[in-house]
Amino acid sequence: MSEANSRLISLDVFRGMTIAGMVLVNNPGTWSHIYDPLEHASWHGLTPTDWIFPFFLFIVGVAIPIALGKRLAEGVTRKVYTKIVSRSAMIFALGLSMSVIPFFQFAATNAPDWLKMLIWLAMTGGLFFLLLRNFKVAGILIGISVVGVIGLNLVGYNVVPYNFGTMRIPGVLQRIAVCYLIVSVIFLHTNWKQQIYIAGGILLGYWAVMTLIPVPGCEISTIDDKACNLAAWLDRTILTEDHIWRSAKVFDPEGILSTLPAIATTIAGVLTGTWLTKRPADPGPSESGGIAREDNLNKVSGLSFFGAVLLGAGYVWNSYFPFNKALWTSSYVLVTAGLALLTLGACYWLIDIKGYKAWAKPFVIFGMNALPLFVFSGIFARMIGAYRVSGADGQPVAVQKWVFDNIFMSIAQPVDASLLYAICFILVWLFLMWLLYRKNIYIKV
Repeated sequence: MSEANSRLISLDVFRGMTIAGMVLVNNPGTWSHIYDPLEHASWHGLTPTDWIFPFFLFIVGVAIPIALGKRLAEGVTRKVYTKIVSRSAMIFALGLSMSVIPFFQFAATNAPDWLKMLIWLAMTGGLFFLLLRNFKVAGILIGISVVGVIGLNLVGYNVVPYNFGTMRIPGVLQRIAVCYLIVSVIFLHTNWKQQIYIAGGILLGYWAVMTLIPVPGCEISTIDDKACNLAAWLDRTILTEDHIWRSAKVFDPEGILSTLPAIATTIAGVLTGTWLTKRPADPGPSESGGIAREDNLNKVSGLSFFGAVLLGAGYVWNSYFPFNKALWTSSYVLVTAGLALLTLGACYWLIDIKGYKAWAKPFVIFGMNALPLFVFSGIFARMIGAYRVSGADGQPVAVQKWVFDNIFMSIAQPVDASLLYAICFILVWLFLMWLLYRKNIYIKV
């Protein structure tokens, strides 16, 4: 692969499509009215929404050989490990920060909402500039927020601290951090054949422990039960119910044991990335163009072939170990890896081979700043859900609900209004990410 093509635009587009889908399904106008494809399966099953997170882990895997391949050729040093560990720790910390900021309980603190929101904005701005490595501005904004919290106490308001005793420990970014850390080390010390054996062993082993090991305290252990399966029991036992997803109560969709097959998803991405970055035999001057094109077509054919194979294998395994996003079952790994290969193959053919790039510009913009899009859109969604304004009946109502009820519900039926709100939400963030893109600002960790 030539230097000019060393960055796969199709991978940026695939990443952008995935993160845009993630933000879209996370921000409907109302959770009471959502089109079925934009919801997760209630337990067993598979919807397009269930594709999104494994797609992102797959993309993380594809990027590992691209980022670490040159370092591997030069020799693995302590600096490489330091970079991997520090990056994983930063991603994990960002996942925690999304729920911890603003470090006090917004609703329980009796100061005016506008004043609390200013402090929250200062903290969020500090985090943004911290990621930009602008430590001076970050320090000023974080300092303002700290002084603001102290000031609220001094003037007599009751500031209720964030309750770390109920902080959810797992999460989307936390799982990405763990998978990136483990799979990066695997990539540095194994070849592609060994990686296939590791991924296969994980999937078979996970199938065995989830179906054969009895769950303490349960008369019948079955993956059909949200509480009486081994993954859920481990989450409740190790993390405790105070630190898992509150909406589920008895399990965490990004829990401990289910992270193992998620590692296999990431390894599938590593195998793909290794193959895509493999250089063809060095051609003569007159043959280079033809060989490069043939190599690209071979790669698309390979992505499509293996995608179809994994898709079929996943559906076969589904009969014995059903698709389940929350448990990240082995059949779910195979089918979503197959879908990811097919989607990446389509993007590769359209963009890197055929040169059809204009349609993909919004996704390039999203893909180049996927991490800040996820983090700050999530924090923003919490802000507009916490800040209250006066509703039609004079009672306080969240800004998000006021906007949805007064704008979107006035022009469409509830389910369409909910989707339209989500589309407008992502368009707002497209504009904000475009501002970064046009200034060549790309936030990486």
